[in-house]
Amino acid sequence: MSAAGEKVVAAAPAQAAEFEAVPVGKRCRRILSMDEEAMNRAIHTDFGLDPMTFLPDMDVLDNGMFDRVLDAVEAYDPGAVTAADVRRVLDADVVEPADFGVLVAPAAAPFLEEMAERARAERVRWFGTNIQFFTPLYLANYCENRCVYCGFNCESGIHRARLNEEQTIAELDAIAATGQEEILLLTGEDPVTSDVDYIARACELAAERFKNVGIEVYPANVADYARLREAGADFVTVFQETYDPSRYAKLHVRGRKRIMPYRFEAQERALKGGMRGVAFAPLLGLSEFRHDALACALHAYYVSRAYPHAEISFSCPRLRPAPGAVTPNGPHVTEAQLLQVICAYRIFMPFAGITVSSRESARFRDHVATITATKVSAGVSTGIGEHTHQEEEGDDQFEIDDSRTLAQMCKAMRGMGLEPVMNDHVLV
Repeated sequence: MSAAGEKVVAAAPAQAAEFEAVPVGKRCRRILSMDEEAMNRAIHTDFGLDPMTFLPDMDVLDNGMFDRVLDAVEAYDPGAVTAADVRRVLDADVVEPADFGVLVAPAAAPFLEEMAERARAERVRWFGTNIQFFTPLYLANYCENRCVYCGFNCESGIHRARLNEEQTIAELDAIAATGQEEILLLTGEDPVTSDVDYIARACELAAERFKNVGIEVYPANVADYARLREAGADFVTVFQETYDPSRYAKLHVRGRKRIMPYRFEAQERALKGGMRGVAFAPLLGLSEFRHDALACALHAYYVSRAYPHAEISFSCPRLRPAPGAVTPNGPHVTEAQLLQVICAYRIFMPFAGITVSSRESARFRDHVATITATKVSAGVSTGIGEHTHQEEEGDDQFEIDDSRTLAQMCKAMRGMGLEPVMNDHVLV
């Protein structure tokens, strides 16, 4: 649906006829050249970009992983999974990629308690009783994209703001004073207002105050990720949002984010740029969640096989209301279904980190932390300048459901037998 609520039907992009393009993989193409005026016109026009065509300034990896994941998802029929299939997978010592879909199928729902027990055992085996904390810091909420479900989208009408260096330092110091040692820096996806140099400077300031610095910004090229790594960033989070190409095109109406395979390859480019770790996630509720969970699991698995040194983690967000955005007509994902997905991730990739967002309730996050999650946020704000109440604050990206402080979260975790950890990485 569009921001006005009407049904969106992707128009045929004009660029295919206007610019020479070459095939990239089975589904994708790449434009060889396009002048700056034409590129800007395409980026800032509804349906101006073909979702499967790379722009000429985008790095292309072309290793077949995108097609491999989407082929597996197209072949997946969750309704064909039986209880016997679930029993077979749960009895196996190792879950193969071909069997992940079994664990998120409707037939696995009656086995949720058993899945949770196995997930808990794997969590303890790989991570003990540790639970790690971090806080997100939103630097800017300017965005060139029109993603209808997001409060930052370019037509949402929210109040925009961007932290200057002095304000960034104040926000970082306020968060560090709470005891946090890990920070996640975020921006809206606008490479003009929040260019790589701006983000790099924020990384430098953060690295002076925190032991772990993550970034969740627009997808970038390998050289840009190398620049951010040099500035102090350790890991990169990218939400694919949905892995359904048709749904993706309808929800991402304008901007570079409309190029689906470029977003898909972001984690690999980050690792090629030297990042220590990467995180994966669909935004559950945008499309059929079982297919999205399968695609995300395979995506992370194949990247982990290609880059065995990388730290791999999953984020597990559900769609939340956002000012200035429209909630698309998508399947509602219940807490039980979300827990099923999270347990499936843990059973399939027991070594991976799992983050449960403040989008979820305190009750649910506490419950999942005792089962399988390894990281939770605390003291969260999704607006700009809200940690220190700057004179001009920017509006929030979405509504959170768990607003507890770090001290409150630590007390709750200890009460459940978990040990809060501020940092799990030693610099040498």
